[in-house]
Amino acid sequence: MNTQKIGFIGGGNMAASLLNGLIASGHPAQQLWVSDTNADTLSQLAAQLNVNTSLDNLAIVDAVDVIVLAVKPQMLKTVAQALAVSIAAKKSLVVSIAAGISQASLSTWLGDETAIVRCMPNTPALVLSGATGLHANQNVTDEQSDLAENILRSVGIALWVETESELDAVTAVSGSGPAYYFLLMEAMEKAALEMGLSANVAQLLVQQTALGAAKIALESSESPENLRQRVTSPNGTTQKAIETFQAGGFVELVAKALHAAHDRSIELSKQEN
Repeated sequence: MNTQKIGFIGGGNMAASLLNGLIASGHPAQQLWVSDTNADTLSQLAAQLNVNTSLDNLAIVDAVDVIVLAVKPQMLKTVAQALAVSIAAKKSLVVSIAAGISQASLSTWLGDETAIVRCMPNTPALVLSGATGLHANQNVTDEQSDLAENILRSVGIALWVETESELDAVTAVSGSGPAYYFLLMEAMEKAALEMGLSANVAQLLVQQTALGAAKIALESSESPENLRQRVTSPNGTTQKAIETFQAGGFVELVAKALHAAHDRSIELSKQEN
């Protein structure tokens, strides 16, 4: 992948995270390009990462082998249509990280022959701990699939789904997922304050506990259910808390929330045009 020239259309937070991740994984900064409408953004990226920058999207397309569309979803149609002829001429791979924009729309704007990988990253990519779902259209070669995966793996894990519709489930689980954990952390901190802990102590205890639990789950081959049972002593404090969660319909509420996010993702994709 280090020989590939990769260009980002849009220099926002997610693009900056991917640029950081690529450089950290050994991709030469000289092989990376980024365009944006904000000259200050480009100046900061050039100064911090030593990547190539331009205010001209077409100049980026002409310079690279792979295009990462990292503009806001509401801007993507206009941006894509302006680049379509140049992308088609170069037969460039296009990787879209715009939420809710279907491959059908991307193909309409960019051309039916364009190789497109649609991705759903999440915000922990900002700290190189992301989780991304990917889906490729029929024009994407095996080599291009590997390239797209390597780009997203530079900021975390990257997993392929068989059907594009599964990206709505990815959105509900990992795309929106960080907010669910933040909500639980928020509630735990509030309860800790009510029990007399200081704000600093409550915050650090909750955050480190979340990190530790996630680390155990990632490094263990056991299911979350088994891990939960292992730390739940009979008639102990943890069991009392778990029973309270379950009595309040915790599992059913989580399922209801994820289905609501899934359904909303479908609704938004239908409104994209």
